Amino acid sequence: MRAARLIKMVLLLQSRPSMTAAELATELEVSERTITRDAQALSEAGVPVYADRGRAGGYRLIGGYRTRLTGLARSEAEALFLSGVPGALREMGLEDAASAARLKVSAALLPSLRDASKTAGQRFHLDAPNWFTEPKAPELLPAVADAVWDDRRVVARYRSGDGEVERELEPYGLVLKAGVWYLCARVAEQGAYRVYRIDRFTAVDAGEERFSRDEEFDLPAFWEERAEQFARSILRAEVVVRLSPEGVRRLPYVVDPVSARDALSLAGAPDDGGWLTVTLPVESEKVAHTQLTALGPEVEVLAPEALRARFIGDAVRMAGLYGT
Repeated sequence: MRAARLIKMVLLLQSRPSMTAAELATELEVSERTITRDAQALSEAGVPVYADRGRAGGYRLIGGYRTRLTGLARSEAEALFLSGVPGALREMGLEDAASAARLKVSAALLPSLRDASKTAGQRFHLDAPNWFTEPKAPELLPAVADAVWDDRRVVARYRSGDGEVERELEPYGLVLKAGVWYLCARVAEQGAYRVYRIDRFTAVDAGEERFSRDEEFDLPAFWEERAEQFARSILRAEVVVRLSPEGVRRLPYVVDPVSARDALSLAGAPDDGGWLTVTLPVESEKVAHTQLTALGPEVEVLAPEALRARFIGDAVRMAGLYGT
C-alpha cells in the first residue's frame, strides 16, 4: 500500500513544478505528517525530493529527475479509455486505476503538455443518466465488470418474474443506458446472446475458468439491434391520431422514437390544414394516454373509441377548471 503511494507521489511531483504538503495530502488521501515521512523515505531511497520552506513552499523534484515507472498496467490502460465517464468508472470500481493511468500519462508528457488532462476535463463531460432521476449503482456491478475484463465465466442468479433463475454466463460487455447498467452475455449451455439488467442480479459467482471470446462479436452493433428489437417487442397496440405540424415535430419526444419513425414514414399527405393522420404503435392504451397527453391540443385521437373517450373526458375536466 505504501509502495504504491510513494510511486504515485513521485508521479505527481514529476507532472507538476511543485506541490504543497496539503495538496499532496489531498491527492493521496493521507495526512500532511504522512507526506513528510514519505518525502523523507523517497529522499533516503535516492529520489531527489526537495522541500522549499516558507509560505509559498512545497515539494519538488530537482535535477531533472524522471522516473521510469510510467508503464501502464492493462487495467490502467483500459480504464484510461473510459476516463471521460467518471461516474461509470466509479461504479465499476475502476476510479483508482484511471487516476493512476492519467498520472503516468501526465508524467510521460512534455512539460508544455501536462495540463492537457485538465483542459480537456474542463471542456468535455458526460452525464449519462436521465434528468430527474437518481441512479444507484448495482451492488454486484464491480464483480460483473471484473469478469467482463478477464473473460471469466460467471454463475449468476437473477430475478425473473416472481422467482429467480440461475445461469452460467459468458460476460461479453457492459452497456450503460440512461443510467441503467446492462450485461450482454452468451448463455453457456445455449450459445445464445442475451441482455440482462445488472440490478436484477441477486448473486454473481465468478470462478477462474475463462471462455474463448468470439472475435466477430461487435458490442455496439449487438446493442443497437437488441435495443430496437426490445422497443418493437413492447409495442403491442395501435392508435390512430391526427397531428398538427407542431405535433408532428414533437411526437418523437413523447413516444418511443422507433414508434414515431415507423408511424410518420407510413403516413399519407397532410390535409388542407397541415394535419397528418398516422397509425401509431404503442405499448398500451394506458401508456398512449399518458404519452399523448403531453402534446395537448396538437393531437386528436381518432381510434380506438375508448381512448378517444378518455381524451374527451380530459377535455371536459380541463374546460371545467379553466372555464369555457
